[in-house]
Amino acid sequence: MHRDPDALHRRVRQEVTDRADALWGVASALHADPEYAFAERRACALLTGELRRAGFEVRQDVAGLPTAFTARHGRGRPAVALLLEYDALPGLGHACGHNLIAAAGLGAAIAARAALGPDAGSVLAVGSPAEEGGGGKVLEVEAGVFDHVDAALMFHPGVYDWVRAPLTAQEQYRVGFHGRAAHPTGNPTEGIDALAALVELFNVLAALGRRLPEASHVQGIVTHGGTATNIVPEYAEGLFGLRAATTDALDDLAGQVRSAAEGVALATGTTCAVERATVRYEHFRDSGALSGRFAAHLRRAGITVTPPVPGVYLGSSDIGNVSGRVPAIHPFVAIMGEDGSDHTPEFAAAAASDRARHVLLAATEALACTAVDVLCDADLRAEAWRGHDHGITTGTAPR
Repeated sequence: MHRDPDALHRRVRQEVTDRADALWGVASALHADPEYAFAERRACALLTGELRRAGFEVRQDVAGLPTAFTARHGRGRPAVALLLEYDALPGLGHACGHNLIAAAGLGAAIAARAALGPDAGSVLAVGSPAEEGGGGKVLEVEAGVFDHVDAALMFHPGVYDWVRAPLTAQEQYRVGFHGRAAHPTGNPTEGIDALAALVELFNVLAALGRRLPEASHVQGIVTHGGTATNIVPEYAEGLFGLRAATTDALDDLAGQVRSAAEGVALATGTTCAVERATVRYEHFRDSGALSGRFAAHLRRAGITVTPPVPGVYLGSSDIGNVSGRVPAIHPFVAIMGEDGSDHTPEFAAAAASDRARHVLLAATEALACTAVDVLCDADLRAEAWRGHDHGITTGTAPR
């Protein structure tokens, strides 16, 4: 069936306009009631309730996670996923603007479904908990949530208007050193100082850091350094956050950290244990074809997004793991000036501001129009898949 894209986009804009107050109400309710990683029960109930009322078939406890869900309208391929994040930051609330991400994904899914009806493939809203720590999307990818999806779409509020997200790969490692306790005065030669080994590892990693490639770094903290000053520490432990521009570079960096720890253990007479302490967030792979469509739709609302500034990275996200499986977008749209920063009280306040409302509605419209394009334009889907990581994916490309 032929569909007029301009008419569909007008229908989307009207749907978003009609739901503007309701979407802002959802964003405001989430903002006023922040919940944290894997415990976003009220947020999950609010969002799934809205989707059920809009006629979506909701499945909860996805990937074995009580606060993860999928909501589907339609059947089969093509299929587009709108991603919702709704966890907050302990002590800061929605200082990353996830209340806006959730409301935009919700609104875009409902508007796209209303514009197209049930016979144009599938619209999937994916509720992904614990982006700030825990990696809900990592677990959803592993559970196959995105295996039969043609595109994954979301936006992120920020301090820049950037068409794509320079997001690095990251993971954390726990390094423990085992030595031997002794009295530091009575029999100091009998002791093997595990804390001294951990301190030496920090020194080695500081030297390593001076020759790491752009975007790679290691940041560590001491999580256990002994029990008393009159006992040579027999155990010491550090937690180390690793980041790199690509997932392959992260693997290389992890190998260097492991080698450094083993070398320090050999030099100090200790033994060491190195283990990954978190799931791994892969680097983000942008779909230029889809990002271009989003940018064109967003421009209608008076917001122009540009390429990111070279050499500037904005952290890491589990959207990277999704982007390794299917074509994906993750643009940033500013809700405060470039002199600000997310993960601050000021950004939390901005996520409930008049500017945030304008950005929410503009991004919702642009996401929904892009979703409609994915479902109705076979050439766009083919272009997105061709550009996706040179065809390397666990998803199934359309025939």
